[in-house]
Amino acid sequence: DCERCQCHSEDKHTAILYTLLSQNRKHSWGGRSPAHQRCLCHQRRTVCLRTPHVTCQAASNVLVKTISFMKNLPAFYLLPREDQLLLLDSCWVPLFLLGLVQEMVTFEVMETPAPSMLKKILLDGQSKQQEPERTQPTLAAVQRLQCCLNTFWKLDLSPKEYAYLKGAILFNPDIPGLRASVYIESLQQEAQRALHEVLQPLHPEDHGRFARILLISSTLKSIPPTLITDLFFRPVIGNADIVDLIVEMLYEITDRQLAP
Repeated sequence: DCERCQCHSEDKHTAILYTLLSQNRKHSWGGRSPAHQRCLCHQRRTVCLRTPHVTCQAASNVLVKTISFMKNLPAFYLLPREDQLLLLDSCWVPLFLLGLVQEMVTFEVMETPAPSMLKKILLDGQSKQQEPERTQPTLAAVQRLQCCLNTFWKLDLSPKEYAYLKGAILFNPDIPGLRASVYIESLQQEAQRALHEVLQPLHPEDHGRFARILLISSTLKSIPPTLITDLFFRPVIGNADIVDLIVEMLYEITDRQLAP
């Protein structure tokens, strides 16, 4: 979608200024000028939500429903607390993305102002003593995310398909450090078996649907948590750790019941 390099856009002044400032930073280019490097404009373009208040609220609602899904699984609470945390840390992103698909949450992004690079160059000496700036999602990363979501929308899953698929994703026995990996593997197989059984009456002629669903669901694991956090939750939670907040949400009811 980035057909024209921004370095050669109509705004020549920005490109010229960047070239002049970059002359003092040749070490970043291995001694060669930026003109001899592969253009990274598409990867550099950062974006943000066009309607953050609306989208962040919708994303927060999906996250709450995702945590509620885990709370309502007795098999999950039978696991050791350490295993619960490992599963949560590994699986919250694909489960959240499935929630976005199920709730039909759509969003648009717009390009963020780009003086940050110039600011870093001009304040290079001072920035070393300051905290690093928040990362911003790139256009390329958001497009990959939207592609994954669009692929799932085309599947048009039923509520039962979503439920069993979420179980198959949550109970992942391949996560390192699990104490009850054998039991978790049996839970995953049970969820996959239930998913396969529910497909037969719903799609009797689509024999490849089960494999296609599992294959497409594996793409959700390629979406980095930092992208989801920065895009949907950073405007709300600031510098807080999203996993810590999810853990608090997950154990809120239990901890309150145990409190004196």
